[in-house]
Amino acid sequence: MDPFSLDTLLICFGGGIVGAAMGGLFSFVICGLLVLSGCLVVLMGGSEFLLMQVGLGPIFGPHVGGFAAGVAASTYAAGVRKNHPGGAAKDILSALMNTSWDVLLVGGVFALFGHLLVQLFAMIPVINQTDVLALSVVTTAIIARVLFLREMPWGNAESIKKNGFLTNDASLAWIPWGQSLPKMVVFGLGAGLLSASMAAAAHTAMAPLLEKGVVSATGAFVVPLILGWGMAAVSLIALQLGNDTIQQVPVWHAQAILAAMAYLLFGSIALAAVVAVVATLLQDLMAKIFWSHGSNHIDPPACTIAFGTLVLNFLK
Repeated sequence: MDPFSLDTLLICFGGGIVGAAMGGLFSFVICGLLVLSGCLVVLMGGSEFLLMQVGLGPIFGPHVGGFAAGVAASTYAAGVRKNHPGGAAKDILSALMNTSWDVLLVGGVFALFGHLLVQLFAMIPVINQTDVLALSVVTTAIIARVLFLREMPWGNAESIKKNGFLTNDASLAWIPWGQSLPKMVVFGLGAGLLSASMAAAAHTAMAPLLEKGVVSATGAFVVPLILGWGMAAVSLIALQLGNDTIQQVPVWHAQAILAAMAYLLFGSIALAAVVAVVATLLQDLMAKIFWSHGSNHIDPPACTIAFGTLVLNFLK
């Protein structure tokens, strides 16, 4: 798909409206399902379209309708229109269909903006060594915070002064059930081993398909890279639809993709597991910097993926 064609831009806009109507997190779960399904199609020697153009592309990628649109629309609904169903811009679980037409329109506009940012970031040296989709997700959320809430990227100054910038206050924690340091280390290790092992197996399975020309070099790299990410994204359906203890699942797509990338770059599952542990700690830090004191959702996993990908590419 031509990224600048009228059809592509209209697709982005429409997907953003739909993503906003469903809400940020539910849209992301659907995005993860599309990505996971796309990986399976490619592994069976099928088309890369579902994976590259739908789940990770302009149709319903996380930087467009598959997450970012819902985040921006949620910020606008709470900060400007005052009609957010849950009352708070940080609430990315609530569907926004029962708000107003302009909230949905903001979702479409921000999806279009997110798509264009990806094209821009891909052309900038150094910046194009990061995960440009994740960077676009972070950028659009920051812009929505500044534009609709009149708040700086690091959040509310009064909250920072009262609680401390890198606070451990559970009431300000992004994922309070996963905040303990020993738990983060152990879980990061497990997530890294799982995702890196999946990447290794998928990489082996893709090799003959690449040799025969059934899949492209891009597809052969992306499937092992994103397989664990897709699984982690789909697992968040428990957070979206559950309650109380049922919701208390890990949020681990950052660990999954960075562990897979570490394996693909360096060929070591053990090293990939260490990278996932570091990613878990980095994700907690990103939450404290951008989420804890803020009034909308700036995604800690996306921040972690963007920074972690840049570091890994420099180290390769």
